[in-house]
Amino acid sequence: MMHVALLSVASAVPPHILIQDEAKALARRLFGHRLPHFERLAPIFGNAGIAKRHVAQPLDWYERPQGWEARNAAYVEAGEALYVEAASAALAKAGLHADEVDTLVTVSTTGVATPSLEARVSSRMGFRADAKRVPIFGLGCAGGVTGLATAARLARAQPGETVLFVTVELCSLSMRLDVLSKANIVATALFADGAAACVLRCGEGGGLARIGEGSEFLWPDTLGIMGWSVDDTGLGVIFDRAIPPFVAANLAGGIDTLCRNIGIARGDIGRFICHPGGAKVIAALEESLGLGTGTLDHERAVLHNYGNMSAPTVLFVLERALAMDLPERALLLSLGPGFTASALEIGRP
Repeated sequence: MMHVALLSVASAVPPHILIQDEAKALARRLFGHRLPHFERLAPIFGNAGIAKRHVAQPLDWYERPQGWEARNAAYVEAGEALYVEAASAALAKAGLHADEVDTLVTVSTTGVATPSLEARVSSRMGFRADAKRVPIFGLGCAGGVTGLATAARLARAQPGETVLFVTVELCSLSMRLDVLSKANIVATALFADGAAACVLRCGEGGGLARIGEGSEFLWPDTLGIMGWSVDDTGLGVIFDRAIPPFVAANLAGGIDTLCRNIGIARGDIGRFICHPGGAKVIAALEESLGLGTGTLDHERAVLHNYGNMSAPTVLFVLERALAMDLPERALLLSLGPGFTASALEIGRP
């Protein structure tokens, strides 16, 4: 198998900062008088493992009723800006210009843009008119790993060509005033916005890391565990079943399948680099993967400073892992709608 080099990783967040205590106070103002059991749910904000988050809109935007049109307009505007910031930073780190990119892979699930985000910013970025475009929708939190694995497969199929992978998610735009449910309160306590970008090329050594094979595992009859509902008001979060207990009970078998498909032994993995969906999810990952409590330290640090940004979050964790010296072999791991586990081998160049 030819070597796929990860040449750079970069991340971006919107300018508005939401302190977790402010988010709790906001939720109390918006839901406390309408949701009888709100105070029983309020500890979620303190137990989420989050200190602050970045969101696409000023705080007062979330206090006003917003319809589908307004939410999606905010998605397109903020999504374009985050795409340009993350992609430009990744290309600069790789020492490349936008017109040197041959393939553009874009993952986003928190809004609808047709033409897709990479097309909308093409002139601004300076992409070539003949660059190949691969926009992907519907992956949710698994999109960071699945998208990067897809980009790596395309790079491997086109040795010498440059592939740019960008994932942009604006989860905060799905916060709903009209939905009085525990799932909506959990989303209000966890969700944040951000973007990440990676540059890849096959057929040469070096780079920050070597990207290997990826694999996905879909548990049967789990479509309702997490995802989006869609109505006239916009997207709404679905958390039909408690995710941490499901992860703790079921992930170990899925990991065995993923490792077998990739062609590695679990014992060869020097570090799991995981999507930090929440504090309880991180604890469930450590339990199911047989890791000691506190092992997933990069994940907790990213969650603490950025919250759950869906797909880009695992690449924020990867940034930290690369800065702290990647082991010989690591496994990127994300869980998302489906219910799906997505894994990708990555290691020293």
